[in-house]
Parts: sequence; C-alpha cells; structure tokens
Amino acid sequence: MYTVLRPRRPLSALLISAALLTAVAGCKPKEPKPVPTPEAASPVSAEATTAAGQISADYLREHITKFSADEFEGRGPATPGDEKARQYLADQLQQIGFAPGGADGSYQQSFDVVGITAEMPKQWSFKKGGKTASFKWWDQYIAGSGVQDEKGSVKNAEVVFVGYGIQAPEFGWDDFKGQDLKGKVLLMLNNDPDWDPKLFNGDTRLYYGRWSYKYESAARQGAAGAIIIHTTPSAGYPFQVVQSSWTGEQVELPAASEPRIQVKGWLTEEASRELAKLAGQDLDKLVEAAKSKDFQPVPLGVTTSLEFKNKINRSSTGNVYGVLKGSDPALSEEYVIYSAHHDHLGVGEPDAEGDKIYNGAMDNASGVAQLLAIGKAFKALPQPPKRSIMLLFVAAEEQGLLGSKFYAEHPTVAPGKIAANINVDGGNIWGRAKDIVFVGKGKSTIDDYVNAIAKLQDRVVTADQFPDRGFFYRSDQFNFAKIGVPALYLDTGTDFVGKPADWGKQQHEAYEEKHYHQPSDEIQADWNFDGMIEDAQLLFYVGNNVANAAPADAPKWLPGDEFEAARKAAQAQLTTKTE
Repeated sequence: MYTVLRPRRPLSALLISAALLTAVAGCKPKEPKPVPTPEAASPVSAEATTAAGQISADYLREHITKFSADEFEGRGPATPGDEKARQYLADQLQQIGFAPGGADGSYQQSFDVVGITAEMPKQWSFKKGGKTASFKWWDQYIAGSGVQDEKGSVKNAEVVFVGYGIQAPEFGWDDFKGQDLKGKVLLMLNNDPDWDPKLFNGDTRLYYGRWSYKYESAARQGAAGAIIIHTTPSAGYPFQVVQSSWTGEQVELPAASEPRIQVKGWLTEEASRELAKLAGQDLDKLVEAAKSKDFQPVPLGVTTSLEFKNKINRSSTGNVYGVLKGSDPALSEEYVIYSAHHDHLGVGEPDAEGDKIYNGAMDNASGVAQLLAIGKAFKALPQPPKRSIMLLFVAAEEQGLLGSKFYAEHPTVAPGKIAANINVDGGNIWGRAKDIVFVGKGKSTIDDYVNAIAKLQDRVVTADQFPDRGFFYRSDQFNFAKIGVPALYLDTGTDFVGKPADWGKQQHEAYEEKHYHQPSDEIQADWNFDGMIEDAQLLFYVGNNVANAAPADAPKWLPGDEFEAARKAAQAQLTTKTE
C-alpha cells in the first residue's frame, strides 16, 4: 500500500478558505466527528464458530458409550480389548477424514511393552531385635515388581527413612547427604516439601513429589526397594486407588540400562506408624525432621526380606494418530498435537457388585470422544488452518504415561516443529461451569490463547485448584513438556451455573472417592454434556488460533520456566539441521 503525494496549498489560501466557510455558515467551523474506535477483532471467526457446532452431546455420548462398553474389556494395554480399541480409533479417524499419522500409511505407532504380574506374599514382615511387624497384602501394603525378571527378591535389607527421597540442587535440597544406601529399602514420604513458597513452589506439587520420581530416585541410590508412605492428603487420592492401580498386570517399556529397584512398595499410614514404632521411632517426629534441608537419612535398625514371582508377558500396544495437513506451504510442517489416552485398567479385582471391568468412561473415553469431535470441527472448516493438526491417542497412560513417553522419544514431528500440545484427560459431566481450571497456568504464553476464548465464553480461567496433587506431572502433556513443547491441560471447574458455591467441589470429590479407577466409572443417564461441549469448543478454538498464529506469536515457555531450556534446545536442533 502506498500514498500519493500532492502539492501543498499555500497557507494564505487555507486561511481564506476557512474564513469564507465561516462567513457562509455564520459560525465557527464545525469540529470533525470523532472516528469510532474499531472494536477488537473477535478471537473466533464466523467459520470456526460454525465448525464448532460439530461438537455435540449426541456425538460425545455415542462415542463415550461405545468406547467404554464391556466389549473393550477396560482397554488394558496389550490385551484383546486394547487391540479392538485401537482399531476402533483408526476407523474413526479415517471416517472423519484425517489421514494416517505414520509415514508408512498406518494409523498406529506400535511399540513393545513388558507386562509384569507380581505374586506378592500375603504378608510383608519386618524384624528388629526379636520383634516382628507383619502387614497384610491389599489392606496394609501394596507392592509391584521393579524388575522384568521371573523372580524378584529383597534379602535381609535394612530399612532407612530418607524423608522425601529428593535431590534438587536448584533448591539446595538433598535428602541422601551422600550416605551409602546400596541394598537398602528406603522408606519415604509422598509429595514434596510444601510449606514454603520459595521451596518446590510451595503447595504446587512438582515432579519431585510424584511416585514415579520416588522409585527412580531410590534406584539411582542403588537401593533394593522403596516404600512410599501413603496418606490421602499427600497422595491426592485414597488407598483404594493404590489398590486398583498397582495390582494385576503392570505394563512397562522394555528395560534398558537404567538403574532399577527390586520392589516398589506402598504402606498405609497406619502400617507406617507401626513400622516406625518397631524401630523405636515416632512417625510424626520423623516427618517433622524431614522438613529441614539439614535432614540426614535415619537407619531404622529394621530388616526385611521379600521374595516374589513374576509372570512376564512381552507383547505390544500402540498409539493411534491421524493428521489434517495445514493449508500454508511453509507452516504446514509445524503441528498442533491434540492428545488423549485411550487405555484404562482392563479387567481387575471385582468391586462389591462383582463387576471387574474397569470401563474408564470418564477416564478417558470422554477425552477420546472430545478429540474425535474436535477433529470433526477442524474438517468442517472451509479450509484447514495454516499449521497441521494431529489427533494422537496415546497408549498405557495409566501405567506411567508410557504411550506419550514413547512418542516423545520417537516423534514423527521434530519437537521444535510442534507448536503446542493440547491434552484432554477426562471431561465435565456435571453441566456448564463459570470457570475452567488451567493446570500449568502461568508457565507459557499459551495462557493468552486460553484467556481470550474463556472471556468470549464469559468464563474465568483459574489456576489448578488442587496444586498439591501434581496434576501437571500426572498426564500426557508432561512428556511433551519434557521435550520442550508448550503444553495445555485443562480441567473441569468447580463454579457451576445455577449451583451452590461448594457443589462443584463436592462432585469432584464424590467422583474421586466412588468412581476414579473403579469398575463404576461407567457412563450414566444423568451426565450433563453442556459443560463438556463448551470445554471441547474452547480447546478447538485455542488449537485453531495457535495453528493460524504468526511465527512470532506461537506459544513459548515463560522465561525461567523449568521447560524453557528444552524448547530452546529443540529449536536450536532445527537450526543445526538446516545449516
């Protein structure tokens, strides 16, 4: 665009013209009318609004009902139900018009897994000075194998209390203090230090507070085993979740050269108190001592032995993915990846009604259905967004985020070219909410995209309302974040339209207590899909806007964030490849 330059009129002529106008009008020259300030452009186009209509209650209900049906047998990894579920997703991706995600023309990214079914003894005994404390399997202790062998054992190992079992140089924290813990069984607290906002982000749980970190940390010390002290506040869930999640076949990626412990254990708080008492210690005093940077590991003088057999099942499962190629010749090489895990717990211990199929309707058939609906919305646009869209259904999330870990380690798109990951794990089944919870709020500029759409929906974006539970590190976006990809994970709000202030929190807690990781997680006739639709539309709009953003406006980790360095490394790798 350019402007034509015209000769200036003499100043005298301008003055004469003004005088004439004044005389004619008999008054002073009229002030020019102010130019109206243009309204800010809507963050959602008319075409996107129309396309979002594809996300409907009927469509969501249909796929949740189907995907959580008994015929899929709880979608346990590497089972016939898992295979059936993966084929179902491939068929649906083809049906909505997404191309295969694999370079080989396949909708599946297969990978090997090792299933381990440990036969633990009915009691786990600990001894000191002729006295013994024995804890019952299921009621007081749960344990899994840390090795992928037919047998595992701990022989006459001393138990050492190691506080939180954390080494975090950036916080000046080391619970081990260089002590030799090889061959020991480490007794450790759940969570991470949460009483000081300057330490470990206060009550916001970091990865240091996750059970997976605890066992990895013990293995790095050369320990024989590790036992986590379970309390509902420190875990974020009751012991029944440990019982249902850590029994039956446990699935892992094949072992490589990483250090491993023989046994991964849990003890109830009551049993842990009894164990401390056997050692002549008070558990509360041990916990208090652990709240200091000066804490030293406490040998308890208690020994334990444990032998168990493992049934080993080497098989495979897979991620399922489909792509919608972007419309911009250059930006189409970049991707927005939507993810949702397709697995659940399979067939396990029966509940009081004898039901032993863990259907996983909310967790995560609802996330699967939302991704399919979002895919339909993208296909309904007049043309695809500039960047490409991938729908990625990851496997074995319930076994430790294995599918997303495998994809992150074997990506089909270079991490530096993944503009964002939008993860969906669960759905709102209680109706419209005035708020939406952003797990990981304040970590990246993707906040701006979410805030804009939430404002359009007349909703408030809140930070994680249960920060002590470490949700950001408990779902698949974590593995994308680890390779530097700005990641988004939203959760259902608690402020529901037309409901009392505490109603939403009560619904969350009731679900967690009665249905989370239980056979009763099944679709119900009273599910209200209004909120799930609104949430899925928000995620569609956010992903569409990210996919159309100028390169300078693509999401970024905020300066100093724990994942910023990984993003810079991923983008530097792209630069190196092009030189």
